[in-house]
Amino acid sequence: MRVALYYAPAADDPLWARGAEWLGRDPLTDAPRLQPALPDIAAVTAEPRLYGFHATLKPPMTLREDVTWDTVVRTTRAIAAAIPAFDLPTLAVADLDGFLALRETVPSPALQALADACTAGADALRAPPAPDELARRRRAGLSAAQEANLRAWGYPYVFATWTFHLSLTRRLSAGEHARIRLVAESWFADALGLHRRVADLCLFVQRGPGSPFVLAGRVGLAG
Repeated sequence: MRVALYYAPAADDPLWARGAEWLGRDPLTDAPRLQPALPDIAAVTAEPRLYGFHATLKPPMTLREDVTWDTVVRTTRAIAAAIPAFDLPTLAVADLDGFLALRETVPSPALQALADACTAGADALRAPPAPDELARRRRAGLSAAQEANLRAWGYPYVFATWTFHLSLTRRLSAGEHARIRLVAESWFADALGLHRRVADLCLFVQRGPGSPFVLAGRVGLAG
């Protein structure tokens, strides 16, 4: 089993439904959702569909053998209790290293602080990554800072190398990018301008290799 700490919109936020429909799966029920009528949409969204509509705060981790689910919940509550809820900046469809994602339109120190707290605060739960996982990460070509993060935290994109994003596609060709971005901007337009709060941490669980991540619970932030 792997566990991750994510940001995900509230269940009554229109962005939750729009994201689940775009990816073709509801991460709470694991039920399929009807995707927009776009050629190859199932293939283009296959990778983010596995992880569910989310932004990563603590990357997926295999738990140490002595860690129980109660320990995971207690640890998450301790992290959440130290961080007040805050406003999320307005989001927009953006390019991120060739794939499409929803990104914040202005920098958010509160988001960075939340991700940093999750990365450090939940790390005692994490088993060391297997050699094949390390090799897979390194095939992407890591910077010195990313390599140091991989060694220390089991994942290259944390702290200064972390970016807030809700993934929408795999990496796209230039032709795909132009076509799909227009559809994505239209699809999410009504939801992106709404005011929203970051009010909880979402615990997502992958039961076994290749299984989809599902939302197992939400833990409220302070205030």
